[in-house]
Amino acid sequence: MRYLPLTEEDRRAMLGVIGAKSVDELFGDIPAALRLSAPLDLPPGMGEIEIERALAALAGKNMAADSVPSFLGAGAYRHHVPAAVDYLVQRGEFLTSYTPYQPEIAQGTLQVLFEFQTQVALITDMEVANASMYDGATAAAEAAMMANRVTRRHKALLAGDLHPHYREVIETYGRFNGFATSVAPIDALVAAIDDATSCVVVQNPGFFGDVRDYAALAEACHKAGTLLVVAVAEVVSLGLIKPPGAMGADIVVAEGQSLGNALEYGGPYLGLFATREKFMRQMPGRLTGQTVDADGRRGFVLTLSAREQHIRREKATSNICTNSGLCALAFSIHLALLGEVGFARLAELNHLKAVQLAERLEKLPEVSLVTPSFFNEFTLRLPRPAAPLVDALASRGILAGVPVSRLMPERANDLLVTATELTTEADMDALAAALREALR
Repeated sequence: MRYLPLTEEDRRAMLGVIGAKSVDELFGDIPAALRLSAPLDLPPGMGEIEIERALAALAGKNMAADSVPSFLGAGAYRHHVPAAVDYLVQRGEFLTSYTPYQPEIAQGTLQVLFEFQTQVALITDMEVANASMYDGATAAAEAAMMANRVTRRHKALLAGDLHPHYREVIETYGRFNGFATSVAPIDALVAAIDDATSCVVVQNPGFFGDVRDYAALAEACHKAGTLLVVAVAEVVSLGLIKPPGAMGADIVVAEGQSLGNALEYGGPYLGLFATREKFMRQMPGRLTGQTVDADGRRGFVLTLSAREQHIRREKATSNICTNSGLCALAFSIHLALLGEVGFARLAELNHLKAVQLAERLEKLPEVSLVTPSFFNEFTLRLPRPAAPLVDALASRGILAGVPVSRLMPERANDLLVTATELTTEADMDALAAALREALR
């Protein structure tokens, strides 16, 4: 009874308190057409030992990115996480903490969030940051909704090289929150802005790896009364390239997974969100502030949390009701361990590794580099579809990258390749040799 601990007697007692005669009556408001007509086709229940064995067998089918040469990216990146990060985040004070509603007993958690906000504001060159969001994609969607509130307009214009996952999440938010979305190529964004456009959402580096300066686009947006949202899928890039705030961005969102957080099958991850101070009260999520207590001692409190948990839902800036606190702590510890110089050095090392890898792969017959400028991720155009080649190399123990066709079917021959500080010379040699042989 470990996984289904309630007995029939327990269920009858609860139904009696509710005032329903049966479970069917309890769910009577759900239309019959939406209810299951038969049990789900699932295997029978198992004991704990059997479940552990079954899950271990499933896990054994995966190829761990740390066990083979890996060049995967596309929004989730393999970086070294210092041992101190895991040690500190697993301390009981942090691991068991939930929401710091009572500041008098949550000063440690609140101070961590305050320091995290400060770090995010510094690396993005923005004036204020919140205490985190769920991930980069939902942060981008929340940015579009915030732009709608600020401008009182209801259309988000998305760059063509915005990560497809980010685009799909924004489009889903729009469908259920009453705002439109449209997509335009990078060089056509300015022409596509109209009186209904609340924001333009771009990514830097772009999905294909391109690095751009959006200062001119920011100026055009502001002349049109539109906000510029810049998404950063690889946060380590902020240690080297011009930060979005210096380009004139109004809102910056990012995926913070690269610092302190391992790949973990795609989550949990960490959304960063920063903006200009004048827009602070329209910012989603929560904000931790610094204050003094009655005795003049430094303290921390939640100073902004206009979420559905605190006020009437229809007046909330966001229905996101919490933050990725433990992931934010891991991010902050990692960034603090690096320091300003270390963060810049990490970014330089990532770029150097990517340049070395691109130079080797570009020399392969009929292989061309699509992205003229990049940080640690670039796109190759192969002479034939990339997906079968990636499968072939995976069977040889090399994770060659992400076939762009997985997310954009029309680009079958493009391969997205990433190098980080963990990419070795031997890894590069293995990929170049295997790809050369596979392309014969």
